[in-house]
Amino acid sequence: MGQGRVLVVAATHGNERNAPWLLEQWRARPELLNAAGLDLQLEIGNPDAFAANRRYLDRDLNRCFTPELLADASRAEREVQRARALLVAHGPDGEQPCGVALDLHSTTSAMGNSLVVYGRRPADLALAAGIQARLGLPVYLHEADAAQTGFLVERWPVGLVIEVGPVPQGLVAAAICRQTQLALEAALDTLAAAALSTLRLPCHLQVHLHHSSLDLPRHPDGTPAAALHPQLQHRDWRPLEPGDPLYWRADGTTLAYAPAAEAASLARWPVFINEAAYGEKGIALSLCRREIWACQPSWAEALGCWPQMAGPL
Repeated sequence: MGQGRVLVVAATHGNERNAPWLLEQWRARPELLNAAGLDLQLEIGNPDAFAANRRYLDRDLNRCFTPELLADASRAEREVQRARALLVAHGPDGEQPCGVALDLHSTTSAMGNSLVVYGRRPADLALAAGIQARLGLPVYLHEADAAQTGFLVERWPVGLVIEVGPVPQGLVAAAICRQTQLALEAALDTLAAAALSTLRLPCHLQVHLHHSSLDLPRHPDGTPAAALHPQLQHRDWRPLEPGDPLYWRADGTTLAYAPAAEAASLARWPVFINEAAYGEKGIALSLCRREIWACQPSWAEALGCWPQMAGPL
């Protein structure tokens, strides 16, 4: 496979326990993971938060990879230091450089087995298309949200997030582990084929593009004035129509979804519904528009270069 290494990260959020449990199994018995012949670097993303069974200690590690934070020597938060350490160890110019980062996550939302891509880098789109062709996984393309930046995989030449749910924080569930491993193996198969110039992308890639996020209604002191409606719970990837129940109040009244005209026609697909960790970010769900893109030959060409995208071994 040439000079390529793949970084596989688990527990970027310390209370997401399924992927780090898998890493322990793979380290003890490498034959349990079909690595497609690739050189894998298995890393616990936030070991201190993992030991404490907390999402993070000082700040969200998966928002610490902005160039500004990484370059600011005055930032002493533990997660910022950990972000720098991961790049020193396995960044494209690191001690054991990797050209690809695959970040394994779980969610309390009913996302099923899904992929998250940040922006429109051709190699990332090729990787997502290759996995989608193998497993049919939905793709959430996150962009145009200035409040949510600094994601780990953005600092590697190729990368995406594998997101599986629903599962409570702190719990290891066999079904979540199995789905995580299936998606990871599909990603590794795609990377191996790209490195051998045998990758054949499908004709189309279906994507869900981030449009906007909705918060719960709140009292003046910031506490929630309503909860997400029970008819909306666990309906990720299913269209939300104007007039559908959106919020539920303690007196039993319902607040319906009443979008602006543009959102009603475009942003119909909710994701990360009631994700437990997003309350602090003011996000009760995110809305997407669904598009079908023609896969471009340049995508496969870009992904085929991944073994050379990191410095020398």
